[in-house]
Amino acid sequence: MAETSTASRSSGGIRRLVIVESPTKARKIAGYLGSNYVVESSRGHIRDLPRGAADVPAKYKGQPWARLGVNVDDNFEPLYVVSPDKKTTVSELKSLMKDVDELYLATDGDREGEAIAWHLLETLKPKIPVKRMVFHEITEPAIRAAAENPRDLDIDLVDAQETRRILDRLYGYEVSPVLWKKVMPKLSAGRVQSVATRIIVERERERMAFVSAEYWDISATMDAGADASPSTFKARLVNVDEARVATGRDFEATGELRKSDGVVVLDADRAESLAAGLRGAAMTVTSVEEKPYTRRPYAPFMTSTLQQEAGRKLRFTSDRTMRIAQRLYENGFITYMRTDSTSLSESAINAARAQARELYGDNFVHPTPRQYTRKVKNAQEAHEAIRPAGETFRTPGQVAGQLEADEFRLYELIWQRTVASQMADAKGTTLSLRIAGTASSGERATFAASGRTITFPGFLSAYVETVDEQTGGQADDAENRLPQLTEGQSLTAIELTADGHSTNPPARFTEASLVKVLEELGIGRPSTYASIIGTIQDRGYVVKKGNALVPSWIAFAVVGLLEAYFESLVDYDFTATLEDDLDQIATGNENRTKWLSEFYFGDERSGDAEARSAHSAIAQYGGLKKLVGVNLEEIDARQVNSIRLFDDEEGRPIYVRVGRFGPYLERDVNANKKTDADAEPDLQRANLPADITPDELTLAVAEKLFATPQEGRTLGVDPVTGHEIVAKEGRFGPYVTEILPSDEDDDDGEAPITIPAGPTPRDGGSPGAGGSDAGDADVVPLDSPGGGTTTKTKPAAKKVAKKAAKKAGPKPRTGSLFKSMDISTVTLDEALKLLSLPRVVGVDPESGDEITAQNGRYGPYLKKGSDSRSLGSEEQLFEITLDEALKIYSEPKRRGRQAAAPPLRELGKDDEVSGKPMVIKDGRFGPYVTDGETNASLRKGDEVDSITPERAMELLADRRARGPAKKAAKKAAKKAPAKKAAKKTAAKKTTAKKTTAKKAAAKKTTAKKTAAKKAEPSED
Repeated sequence: MAETSTASRSSGGIRRLVIVESPTKARKIAGYLGSNYVVESSRGHIRDLPRGAADVPAKYKGQPWARLGVNVDDNFEPLYVVSPDKKTTVSELKSLMKDVDELYLATDGDREGEAIAWHLLETLKPKIPVKRMVFHEITEPAIRAAAENPRDLDIDLVDAQETRRILDRLYGYEVSPVLWKKVMPKLSAGRVQSVATRIIVERERERMAFVSAEYWDISATMDAGADASPSTFKARLVNVDEARVATGRDFEATGELRKSDGVVVLDADRAESLAAGLRGAAMTVTSVEEKPYTRRPYAPFMTSTLQQEAGRKLRFTSDRTMRIAQRLYENGFITYMRTDSTSLSESAINAARAQARELYGDNFVHPTPRQYTRKVKNAQEAHEAIRPAGETFRTPGQVAGQLEADEFRLYELIWQRTVASQMADAKGTTLSLRIAGTASSGERATFAASGRTITFPGFLSAYVETVDEQTGGQADDAENRLPQLTEGQSLTAIELTADGHSTNPPARFTEASLVKVLEELGIGRPSTYASIIGTIQDRGYVVKKGNALVPSWIAFAVVGLLEAYFESLVDYDFTATLEDDLDQIATGNENRTKWLSEFYFGDERSGDAEARSAHSAIAQYGGLKKLVGVNLEEIDARQVNSIRLFDDEEGRPIYVRVGRFGPYLERDVNANKKTDADAEPDLQRANLPADITPDELTLAVAEKLFATPQEGRTLGVDPVTGHEIVAKEGRFGPYVTEILPSDEDDDDGEAPITIPAGPTPRDGGSPGAGGSDAGDADVVPLDSPGGGTTTKTKPAAKKVAKKAAKKAGPKPRTGSLFKSMDISTVTLDEALKLLSLPRVVGVDPESGDEITAQNGRYGPYLKKGSDSRSLGSEEQLFEITLDEALKIYSEPKRRGRQAAAPPLRELGKDDEVSGKPMVIKDGRFGPYVTDGETNASLRKGDEVDSITPERAMELLADRRARGPAKKAAKKAAKKAPAKKAAKKTAAKKTTAKKTTAKKAAAKKTTAKKTAAKKAEPSED
């Protein structure tokens, strides 16, 4: 519904339709404009490149470029389609245009906003004058000024954004299929996401290669006498005779000393001996150095620094920070939140100085206005810094009643930083002392102590930046006072302690530190950082361990492949220079079509000295298309999916193999014993627990995993069934299972089919017939029963038949170990108890239903019919009585689908599309928002207590845009293994037969749907 006043067109004046991106923004702006303005929302992008084959119009489906959505043969003309959920919006906007005289496109002022405005122009095809309305804060003066001073659409900005979009589409849709074929299906490559993943993987490689070094020193507590203030202070040994005592920074990552000249490394014995020799020795102050201390304020926030500080200080993810900032901007509390600028307007400077003067006094305000300039690669976007909106700032106390908790915390952070930026420097003094004494051994020991005293806090009264926990450091407002001493003054060492230290590997990246390094390298744009971090987690490349970003083994394989065969595409300088090229297009200094053509198809001149841009590195290899085509056949899937860790004590390499069912360890036991180069390898494999991070996988851990028999640790025999009970290490943790007797007799008398124990490629680990790569081969999970050693293999058809027969037979009982159990100590009795689950607790006397205790994916629970109730601990599975179970069932059900549980929260607002009230409910897979028609799961960073109605509408709109789930594809997917087996059986057939088979398969609708369902590559 358009936001407007009740005034009619006949009241006079020019009527204007103003289109913005969001309903919130529309409502806010409508209140600032007069009756001759109609304000409506496009609800984001109204059209884009097709997301999949189903979105491609029928007339283009046969075109060779249709899968890209870009006609690479016709000046890289993009194919845009209106989103199905936006067709109604387009109709509404066209209808509103009939009653107005002018159209104002008031989308955001950055490249993406300019592109949205252009798409609106192209889709609506207005026959009335069109102007571009730009503002950077939603306040009445800013909106009125923007309406009175519109400009024309900036086509250069549109070209730059469109080029970026096309570039990302070409990159993602050409490179991602390489990962599908050589590593694993459903992976993706992207211009920025692949580089971000590489940064995280390289840090983990550094941690894996790191060798810790040990060093010692001595800490001393010095007594300056009763008259001193403070009377005691801490000091640390820095010199022994003329040699400097080594600290952590003196060692390489290999554990070696960087420079041995003039540096002494103390071990435990020498440190203890020296400390003992110094006890009772006379200590004298040999040096006193006092210096003034000055600290300037921090620059106001831009997008990247806001994400970093909100992550450190508020524990917000980048995505959560940007969503909250978006709401603050749209509701008129802060300026535009996607910016590279740290500058403030004159009115903002005046507002900040006035507020600082009012709150802290004249002496806390800097004598002159402060302006901040940036020295970071690829700075763009001529916006202001992120600051409170308006010509006068509202204090956090003044807006507290209008904001939700998270919004208030972020607003307060922005307000504090902005006000502090115009305040006076913090001042103080630093004091450095050197204290020396001679040990009984004759060694001269020198101790150092450093202190800082803040005499005038200045801007620190308003704001102190948080220190990153992983990198350490001292907060700017931290003080460490030392007594005023003079050279030659005598001191007493009342305590001397030898301290041992070891060097630490470089800290893993957090979201905040990753954003910082991306910005420093000039990779990507601040507006994309949150989505990039989300993408690399969603794709399984990175997982979070606390706040740290830990790469998966899949990430190692993907990065290794890209580094080996597409080095330029993940080169940091290349990726950053691409941003420069796009900036050249934005300023009109570079031709979009020519640039894309050279990048995709190549250019003979690109290798000349005249080559001036990043894409020349790709163009000289014949362009992206040729680069992918040439490299695809050369890539050895087994090699890229093999990450060499280290050699064992016998010099045998140990690898992590990335298989279809997850990573596993492997080594060739006979690696150093083979005399025949063609001899078959004797491969030893071990499952790799999912909770082991790459840097934790040491040789000792690997040997322990190898030592765990893949067939399991035999615990004994079940006295009831006679089956052998074993404990195994599985991908998702240890478990116990029973070994069922197998049918060893085959009707045809041939040898039984067995496979090597562990996650083994069906083809033995080498490329199979027909060009199948090891990376694409089927893999047997470690927990697969019946592991043994192979002698011969049967034809594929018989293998499938036996597999089907085995599947139809009885399945062994299994049970995961409790958290309190260990695979090396679990007993037969404990295992039998686990295998006895589910346990019958009793029968409900009222309903007659049996109540059982079971251990499930989400923990222990009770089950009665279809009614499930959670238990508090695993031990209750064996201890809970019928009376206790009945008591649990007598209480109201807290979750489940049988009884309609009350919503977790009512949002108190109707969805703008359906017009129905929105609520948050608790589902099987977590909380979700619903309007009764559409359900949308809450995403990472969304919290039940703090999610806003606007955010809920976004989630619902996104879910509608993706359309209903296609159940037919699921059925087709179930048939895929059989088809795959059949395909392997026919691998040796003639080419002509293959061609015929392909044509026949192409006519099947189900096959088409399955292919269309294949994961779309990412484009970021």
